[in-house]
Amino acid sequence: MTHDSDPDSASTARSRWTDLGGPVHYLDYGGPVDGPVLVCVHGLGGSAVNWSAVAPLLTDRCRVLAIDLPGHGRTWAYGRRTGVAANRAVLHRFVREVVGRPVILVGNSMGGMISLLQAAAEPADVTGLVLVAPAVPFVPTRPDPLVTAMFAAYGTPVLGRGLLAARRRFVPPERIVDMTMSLCTVDPSRIPADVVEEHYAVARARAAYKDANRDFLVAARSVLATGADVRRGGYRNIIRGITAPVLMLHGDQDRLVPLASARAAAKANPAWRFIVLNDAGHVPQLEWPREIATAVLYWLDSAGHEAELAASAPGSTAPDPDGAPAP
Repeated sequence: MTHDSDPDSASTARSRWTDLGGPVHYLDYGGPVDGPVLVCVHGLGGSAVNWSAVAPLLTDRCRVLAIDLPGHGRTWAYGRRTGVAANRAVLHRFVREVVGRPVILVGNSMGGMISLLQAAAEPADVTGLVLVAPAVPFVPTRPDPLVTAMFAAYGTPVLGRGLLAARRRFVPPERIVDMTMSLCTVDPSRIPADVVEEHYAVARARAAYKDANRDFLVAARSVLATGADVRRGGYRNIIRGITAPVLMLHGDQDRLVPLASARAAAKANPAWRFIVLNDAGHVPQLEWPREIATAVLYWLDSAGHEAELAASAPGSTAPDPDGAPAP
């Protein structure tokens, strides 16, 4: 298997590849081999570098890996499906075949949704969950006008394709990143400059990817369909059966997943530890990395301690931090 690596990426030194029904890219941020393994799962349209601000603050205690799901980041879809169910299956294989032992999943937005579904489907593989602004079941609330219009477009096949095609043709990748950060944060200037550069590098690489717009739209529609599913046995009921300890962090200024939805999920799952982050948007791990790291480490010392112990098995088969980089 071969694949080009973007020479502009600040992540090149920790870039890794594996084959899970096709090439899958991930970042290995390092950490103690015998420590708990945190597998970080990005949101819709995101990538592994979404964790580059917070991961280094956790590696004294935890081994931190971050995956690029198919259709996102540097992982081409190569004909694979990019919806929630398909990417949950890829995450499952990543945990089993790359990590090789139970993990704590750390998911943002769509990644939180996929992590919840993975914990419900494969409880032996998931010792705990850290949910950062997860896409939880939708509840009626006053929507953000821009976000409502955006997702309405994504849900309309012709309009969605046209919107993304025009943006890709006329808007530089760096500007797309800036626009996304403005939507997802309260103040984009809080994101470290080197982390912003990593996002630019991924965006430049993705600009050349065939079918990137189609893959994104499939994923977006899948997230909307899953979050709105209130059938018996649907998303809302599935996550109520999760037994692993859960820490959920949500920004009070999140425009994409309203705080009301997070509060409703916390109320429906009272065993979860729920923290509202003041002055934070949809990607607080980029905007407030030290606060997120502090909350995670405190949780590992308290409600998440059993999750840490279960994910810290001696004789770890976790991937070698000095293993082969991208070919």
